[in-house]
Amino acid sequence: MDRQAVEQIVEAVGGKENIAAATHCVTRLRFALKDEGKVDKEKLENNDLVKGSFSANGQYQVVIGQGLVDKVYAEMVAITGIGEASKEEIKDAAAQNLNPLQRAIKTLADIFIPILPAIVTAGLLMGINNILTGKDIFFEGQAFIDVYTGWADFASIINLIANTAFVFLPGLIGWSAVNKFGGSPLLGIVLGLMLVHPDLLNAWGYGAAKEIPTWNLFGLTVEKVGYQGQVLPVLLASYVLAKMEIFLRKRIPDAFQLLTVAPIALLLTGFLSFIVIGPITFAIGNLITDGVVGIFDAVPAIGGLIYGGLYAPLVITGMHHTFLAVDLQLIGTIGGTFLWPMVALSNIAQGSAAFAMMFAEKDNEKLKGLSLTSAISAWLGITEPAMFGVNLRYKYPFISAIIGSAIAGIVITLRGVMAPSIGVGGLPAFLSIFTEFWGVFFIGMGIALVVPFVLTFIMAKTRKKKEA
Repeated sequence: MDRQAVEQIVEAVGGKENIAAATHCVTRLRFALKDEGKVDKEKLENNDLVKGSFSANGQYQVVIGQGLVDKVYAEMVAITGIGEASKEEIKDAAAQNLNPLQRAIKTLADIFIPILPAIVTAGLLMGINNILTGKDIFFEGQAFIDVYTGWADFASIINLIANTAFVFLPGLIGWSAVNKFGGSPLLGIVLGLMLVHPDLLNAWGYGAAKEIPTWNLFGLTVEKVGYQGQVLPVLLASYVLAKMEIFLRKRIPDAFQLLTVAPIALLLTGFLSFIVIGPITFAIGNLITDGVVGIFDAVPAIGGLIYGGLYAPLVITGMHHTFLAVDLQLIGTIGGTFLWPMVALSNIAQGSAAFAMMFAEKDNEKLKGLSLTSAISAWLGITEPAMFGVNLRYKYPFISAIIGSAIAGIVITLRGVMAPSIGVGGLPAFLSIFTEFWGVFFIGMGIALVVPFVLTFIMAKTRKKKEA
């Protein structure tokens, strides 16, 4: 490890006196800085260890790369003497610099990011099920399991495992949300599972039900309806549960807390969930879904252009996390999402633009190596090295990627491409697309591969001619 290069990183972020807290994730150093104005971005990005840097959600993040970031962080701790902060501590320190909108977005991100592994895993398994059960993939007019019937139950079990995360989605959200709001995660799980209890009418059968079962609470009629696939009911109920638990813990003596706090908090939140929170948020969630679907149904080309083009800029601000909730709401309500496929194409477009820089800047050895590795990373769904290390640094590759992503978004949106789940982004994304849309999605992938590459290469050559 080059100790001097690490010392230069510390100097470039304003010195150790400017670091309030620091930690790292899989690829990035994450700083909570006292004054981001002291960062010397040019000096930082000229460092051989650094692949890019950016500010998001109150944190200044320096892209180092998988594996290497651990060594850089350990060396930085040895140089500065800063203690290793937990991710929660640095998030709390960084939150001091956020406005109310940024804090709301950060809250959603903190809730949904911990459950992403389960959702992505479900998407990949659904992809395997799609391959086995989709017609015209291996045999004309027939699915694999129609020809090899012995595989039918194998596919059925895969489907059950894949669907579990979505059937019990409120349980996952309840665990993460209550934990985020300061309550007991176990109570959050119970709350989420309570909202999809088998005794309730399944939300997916609500529209087709001839008669809605009800409770009669002393003259008040309450529908016995579950909230499968819904996001808003469990989010608001989790907030109420956590705040109620905190309120009770402050006022009930320690000796009685075990027998009183959880039962009272869960009972009151349960009644509020079925009487008030559930019906209101269920209606709001359906309005949001109908609004998004209505826009894409009315003017699909505009929807594809805007979302396909703007997704990458949203990543810079961190606002892309808010659309994860919309994706999950769409999956739970209409059985699939037309937004996530555009995210996968945006990943590919960023990788293609970075890859073009390897050929356009042949004389820059460091950039050539960074362009290749970051392009491969983006094509596999991890875009930070490509986006922040190459494309945003030179600007025109980023613009080229946006254009390619927008065109691809229009193409797949006009044909109604949908995914049953959120999966791995980049080139493997087709596995998580409904098989009947594979042909169109491959066309979209081709556009996202070719257009950004060609535009970036042309812009690079034009720029060099002007400089000459």
